[in-house]
Amino acid sequence: MIKPAPPGSRPGVRRGRLQSRRARLALALTGGFLALLCVGGVGAFFVLYDEATEVKRTEPDAVVDSFLAATLVARNDQEALLYQCKSGGDFQQIVQFRDDTVKREKDFAVGISVTWSSLDVNVTGTSGTVSADLTRTISGRAGRDSTSWQFAVVEEDGWRVCGATKIG
Repeated sequence: MIKPAPPGSRPGVRRGRLQSRRARLALALTGGFLALLCVGGVGAFFVLYDEATEVKRTEPDAVVDSFLAATLVARNDQEALLYQCKSGGDFQQIVQFRDDTVKREKDFAVGISVTWSSLDVNVTGTSGTVSADLTRTISGRAGRDSTSWQFAVVEEDGWRVCGATKIG
């Protein structure tokens, strides 16, 4: 006598691979483990990204260096604001210096790079100055000029630049 097939099953068809409890458990554990790895990877990415893009204002010379890079190299006023004091400041001379550099590039159809050296820090308490020599060099040519500058710095939730004055 032939036994009738149990309800809900088709005669002659074996149980599917994922219908066993062990297979479903293994799949669930693997999926959960992979999800945890993904979440952990995303978290690690955000932590590393935050550390890499953090504005560092721990030392006056580092702040002046970052301010000069934003103002004269990237020519990005919004980025430069990150390093300026909260109460404003006098940046007219450094902006004129940058504008003069841009004008010379256009007038003479050349690229001009600006570099700085000799960052000399003189701080007393929560304020001070950082002196630097700024050098403009014409790309691919021998032309260059150098001027001395003094940057006023204050400790305001980290060091910030409050002014730039040409002294040479």
